[in-house]
Amino acid sequence: MENESIKVLIGDNSAANGVKAAAKLRENGMIAYTRKMDGQVIFDSILKERPDVVITALTMQDTDAIALMNRVKEKLVNAPAFIVASDIINSFIERQVMESGASYFLSAPFDLDALPAVIKSVCKKPVTNGCTDTEIIVTDVIQKLGVPAHIKGYHYLRTAIISAIDNCKLMESVTKQLYPCVAQKYATTSSRVERAIRHAIEIAWDRGNTEVINSFFGYSVDSYRGRPTNSEFIALVTDKIRLKLKISRT
Repeated sequence: MENESIKVLIGDNSAANGVKAAAKLRENGMIAYTRKMDGQVIFDSILKERPDVVITALTMQDTDAIALMNRVKEKLVNAPAFIVASDIINSFIERQVMESGASYFLSAPFDLDALPAVIKSVCKKPVTNGCTDTEIIVTDVIQKLGVPAHIKGYHYLRTAIISAIDNCKLMESVTKQLYPCVAQKYATTSSRVERAIRHAIEIAWDRGNTEVINSFFGYSVDSYRGRPTNSEFIALVTDKIRLKLKISRT
């Protein structure tokens, strides 16, 4: 079975925003379509067309994203992942949105070039054995390991692993090369990247799937020492995925 395209519903049918975003996603092999920024219209479209990911504004003319997500969860067992966009940058609002079930809180206006990576990072579509898309495989692995998608460390870790797969020399000095590489992409600092990744690994180690974690780290990490270091975690996951990609492409 081939890896299916990700289906994305964009709650914005304006030429300036929604149509451009849909075009960008189609360029990246996704199925993307727009709908009017109206809660009922988006809700009906979700039930009818069953997208994998929904991008919607925080507020709509007849409802808001939190109420919409709650309605969808009441109707569907397998609800799509929600990306909520807002031009209001407020930590309290962001926390409310994430705790209500959103997979990502996006600052508007957002970077269209970065949108495909965000979509792949939150998509719940399963990965097939023959998949050779690095971003999808990395996303699948860290989600299975138990890293929650709504924290910054998830996105930093995901980018670090993808970068290390693309350029193995970055692992020669994680502090001086890999962290700065990730930090530059997110307009942040290397120390913040390091701390956020450490936090993400701690959560995965404490709350993640023990069976999956053991399959990756069971005999590679000193059990008496607890969780792996950032470098160990990234290196081991990178090596396993690089090997998987090599086998898939032969």
